[in-house]
Amino acid sequence: MTIRLRPHHLLCMLTYVGKGYTPAFVANYDRLAGRIAHGEPILVVAGPDDVCAPLLGPDGPPSIHCHDPSITERDRRAARAVRELLRTAIAPGAHIQPDAALIARLRRAFAARTIRAACAACSWAPLCDRVAGQGYPGTRIPARHAATEPSRRA
Repeated sequence: MTIRLRPHHLLCMLTYVGKGYTPAFVANYDRLAGRIAHGEPILVVAGPDDVCAPLLGPDGPPSIHCHDPSITERDRRAARAVRELLRTAIAPGAHIQPDAALIARLRRAFAARTIRAACAACSWAPLCDRVAGQGYPGTRIPARHAATEPSRRA
């Protein structure tokens, strides 16, 4: 299987500690984080993705958040930052193989604030600042447990 992520969620996954919009959102993100930690491939998509799913379904809260133009802009900024760091295309259709080295590289850049342009107006930024500033304790995708095979991108 493949996990579908929009570009800014490539950043969100780095500091995810089990907090979210609703209990269903958190349960879903916990499942996705476990799959990422075990090396399940990521497919970059435009717009709502597997993380957004609980906010979009009939049982989810009414939400335009995932379709908001400001979120699309957040995706654009995240894609550019991650592309510049990894020197590979981060656009719809790109495949990313998460492994310990990739997660560690992204986290170093995130902590150094070199890939955080997308986070400027995000309401979760204070939590992410704290998690990154403390060395990523309690994150659901621990780098040491991520798959260890080399990253491959298409």
